[in-house]
Amino acid sequence: QSVLDRYQPHYANTHSTLHHAARLSTREYAWAHEMVLRFVHADPVEWMCFFVGSGTTAGVNRVARTMRRARPERDLVVTSMMEHHSNDLPHRKHFSQVVHVRAKAAGQSLGAVDMAHMREVFEAHGTRINYVAITGVSNVTGILNPIHEIAALAHRHGAGVVVDGAQMAAHVPVRMSGHCDPMRNLDVFVFSGHKTYAPGSPGVVVARRELFRGSEPDEVGGGMVQNVWLDRYEISESFPDREEAGTPNIPGAIGLGAALYALSQVGMENIAAEEQRLMEYALQQLSAVPGITVYGATDPDECRRTGAVTFNLEGCDHALTAAVLNDYFNIAVRNECFCAHPYVREMVMMSLEASSADLSNAELERLAEIHRGMVRASFGIYNTERDVDALVSGLCW
Repeated sequence: QSVLDRYQPHYANTHSTLHHAARLSTREYAWAHEMVLRFVHADPVEWMCFFVGSGTTAGVNRVARTMRRARPERDLVVTSMMEHHSNDLPHRKHFSQVVHVRAKAAGQSLGAVDMAHMREVFEAHGTRINYVAITGVSNVTGILNPIHEIAALAHRHGAGVVVDGAQMAAHVPVRMSGHCDPMRNLDVFVFSGHKTYAPGSPGVVVARRELFRGSEPDEVGGGMVQNVWLDRYEISESFPDREEAGTPNIPGAIGLGAALYALSQVGMENIAAEEQRLMEYALQQLSAVPGITVYGATDPDECRRTGAVTFNLEGCDHALTAAVLNDYFNIAVRNECFCAHPYVREMVMMSLEASSADLSNAELERLAEIHRGMVRASFGIYNTERDVDALVSGLCW
C-alpha cells in the first residue's frame, strides 16, 4: 500500500514522455511487467506478459480464443476434473471438444491428476490436441499437480501447456523457463493479483511470444496499433502493447508488482517450506476432530498440498459449519463448491459411498447433490500454528 500511496499523486496515463507524471507511469508500468517475468522465471527473450481485467478468468478466456485461432486444426483441449470453472468453461466455449482427465484415487478421496489417464488421452487424440489446461494447485484441496511433467508430455505430441496459476503463484516457486530439459518449460501461465496479496484483481498472462505473434489481438483500440488510416490499420508488433488496448489498470499493475517484489524478498522457497510444514500440522490436527472428513489425499509422501484444506463434519451441513466458525469463532472460511462443481461432487460422492454402502448409485447421487459442498480453510503467509489450533478448537466446540 505504501508503494501506491507514493505513486498516486503522480498518476498519469502511460505511453507518453512529454511530462514527468507520464514518464513515471510509463516507467513503473513497464517495471510491473518485468517484475512478473522475474517472479515466474520466464526468459524475457522468449516470453512476455500482459495484464487483463477480472483476474485469471479474463486471462484464460483470452488464451483460449487466441490459441484456437492460431491452430484451428487442433480442435481439442485436455484439462482435468479438478479445474476451477475459469480453467474449464472457456475451453468448452471455444473448442469443439474438451477431455477431462481423472484425478488419482487416494483412499476415500482424490489426489493429483492421473498421469496414466493423461497419457492414454494423448495416445488417443494426440494430433488433435491444441494444449493441456491444468491447474498448478487445486483451489479446493491445495493439491499440487506435476505441471512440468505434463508440459513434457504435451510437447512430445506437439501440444502446448497452459497453467492456471491462480492458487499457485503465492504459495510455491514458479519456473516457466530454464529447465535442463526445455520440454519441461511452460508455454502459458495465468494468475491473478488478488491471490497474491495485491489490491484489486489485475489478471496476468505470461506466454511465449510466438503464440501471440502474427495474429490480430483479441481486443483492439488505442495503444495496440502502429498506424491507422480510414480504410485500414496496422497492428503494433511490440509486446505487451499490442495485447493491452485502451488505458490499462496502472495502479493495479504497480500494486501487483510491489506484492511480487515483497514475496521475492522473503523467498518463495522459504514461503513454500513454511506452508508445507503448516499444512502437515493442520492435516495432523484436523484428523483428530471427531466426525470430520478431510477431502483430498492427506499423505504428504503421496501428494503435496499447500494453501488450503477442505472438510465436512458428520451430520452438519457445510453452510452451518462455516457460519459457526465465522460468526462465533471469528475464523474466516469459505463453503459450497468453490467454482469447481465436478471435483467437489466426485469427492462428496466418494465419502458418501464409503459411509453408505447399502445405497444404490442413484440414491448416492441424489444424496450427494443435496449435500454438495465443503468448508475450506485457506492459508497464507500470515498464518501460524495458533490459527490451526483455533480452527480445531472451533470444530470441537
